[in-house]
Amino acid sequence: MTFGPDEPLALDSGVNLSPFTIAYETYGTLNADKSNVVLICHALTGDQYAASTHPLSGKPGWWPHMVGPGCPIDTNRFFVICQNVIGGCMGTTGPRDIDPATGRPYGLSFPVITVGDMVRAQAMLLDRLGIHDLFCVIGGSMGGMQVLQWAAAYPERVFAAIPIATAARHSAQNIAFHEVGRQAIMADPEWKQGAYLSHGTNPAKGLAVARMAAHITYLSEPALHRKFGRNLQDR
Repeated sequence: MTFGPDEPLALDSGVNLSPFTIAYETYGTLNADKSNVVLICHALTGDQYAASTHPLSGKPGWWPHMVGPGCPIDTNRFFVICQNVIGGCMGTTGPRDIDPATGRPYGLSFPVITVGDMVRAQAMLLDRLGIHDLFCVIGGSMGGMQVLQWAAAYPERVFAAIPIATAARHSAQNIAFHEVGRQAIMADPEWKQGAYLSHGTNPAKGLAVARMAAHITYLSEPALHRKFGRNLQDR
């Protein structure tokens, strides 16, 4: 869904983003009074393909045990929407898209995006689809932050909210780990001072290190032990 220059997204930074596009997937059928809508909010490295095959990797969606006929989010009962967040890279406008002011990819000039901006864009899409009320908003991690924002910003539109493995704000340790990840990406020679799209490169090695550091913060102590504990392998 594309929103033209006459429908800008007002960002928390004070910038109006336009035009912009939101990519989304739907599952199930919308009932007559539009009262069976479930909005799924994805995590940082997620996308809109919650329960459908990813078109690039060919892998199944990231929540197949939760979304589908007879699943907890039962598509026989609910009309499910999952959007790629604003600033994303799976069809929704983000840094890799062309800045109409320059004719080149936004890159580092793309505006800073907040969780509030993500939710405001989601609300604009729902309005365009003629959907006002949400039976449920659900998501984990960064998706859970969006759920909390929905409940805070649009309480009259949300009947139920299910935030999973999330928080209202990052701790100082979270922020520190994120800075380690950013520095790992920027240390990759393929980063090209943030202009890697124009150079046709990809800082994949730096991103891999950043994901390793981040992954440590996602796991509980028992989960860390199962994955990295001092057990001899195949001996």
